[in-house]
Amino acid sequence: MANLVLFHAHPDDECITCGGVMRKAFEEGHRVVLVVATRGEHGEVPDGFLADGEQLWQRRVAETHAAAEILGVQRVHFLDYVDSGMMGTPTNDAPGSFWTAPVDEAAGKLAVILQEERADVLTCYDDNGGYGHPDHIQVHRVGMRAAELAGVPRVYQSTMNRDHMIRGMRAFAEQAASNGVEMPDLPDVEEESEFGKPESEITAAVDVSAYLEYKRRAMRAHASQISEQSFFLAMPDEAFQHAFGTEWFIRDGHGPGITETDLLSGL
Repeated sequence: MANLVLFHAHPDDECITCGGVMRKAFEEGHRVVLVVATRGEHGEVPDGFLADGEQLWQRRVAETHAAAEILGVQRVHFLDYVDSGMMGTPTNDAPGSFWTAPVDEAAGKLAVILQEERADVLTCYDDNGGYGHPDHIQVHRVGMRAAELAGVPRVYQSTMNRDHMIRGMRAFAEQAASNGVEMPDLPDVEEESEFGKPESEITAAVDVSAYLEYKRRAMRAHASQISEQSFFLAMPDEAFQHAFGTEWFIRDGHGPGITETDLLSGL
């Protein structure tokens, strides 16, 4: 049995990019631990969504635990930093924001958990945090430093395969147009975008198609942020399979090209 620790920025991030590897690890008998840097205080919800007196962070914490149960997580831990909001907003520099946290301070907190769990594998994000969100970039910096401090032998940077996404979006747009079907709103992903990484930089591709039911259920558990009308849940099954059936990672010292298909191989 191996110990897998996944480090994410906000509630709901975990199921989108790593939900499949989490459930896969659980079903294969490994220990799965989720660490979240913030409670997602600056997410948005429709008027009237929250109960009287309920704070968004409270709902998002509850949603995280519900999703974690679906994905087979045995421990959930929040680092207690505050959501920094989108890049360039005043919340970036607010007291207690994750973006302003000294890297060594935050890495020290994460390293304690990694040592407690005797982590064999840690996941964080790529150096641009997937799409440039300050908290995601900070997860990369803090995660890589914490792995150094704790001596974690394997570190995978979760990312998105930009080329794969572009190919899929073009194919499904053409298919929808030929069938007269309206496509849901999708992110604007182009070759020059900062969204994800080019395929040439990715070193690990994990097929999680067998766990998509769990991944989609975990997304639904985060109802405050992922509505049924969102592109995550509104897309047809075939498109969902293409978009989320493989989870992508970068491991320093491996590649070029895909050299791994399982984060826990040999452990």
